[in-house]
Amino acid sequence: MALISATRVTPTATTVTPAAAATSMTIAAADIGAGVFLRVINGAGADITVTIADPGTTQAGNPGTTTAQTVATSAERQFKILPAHVNPATNVATVTLSSATTITYTLIK
Repeated sequence: MALISATRVTPTATTVTPAAAATSMTIAAADIGAGVFLRVINGAGADITVTIADPGTTQAGNPGTTTAQTVATSAERQFKILPAHVNPATNVATVTLSSATTITYTLIK
């Protein structure tokens, strides 16, 4: 897992350069604060999926469910990562991608 860091956008404008993605990325709770935006840019020749782990549990103690979201070929999508996505045992939120080949991201707060 690759720990990624958010870029803070300032009132005077900020350049945010996309970085190479990994198939499993984590974001520290301290970086998430009230929430951050993950932009996934698919430069690959096929669709990919992005899954944000749900560390919650049901009343029966079952893990929370996640739904993979598709990022189409040559497209990009934004995902809001919230404090509720942080696993209290690890203090990070986990995002997985079905492929990282020719995929970049930005993480903005």
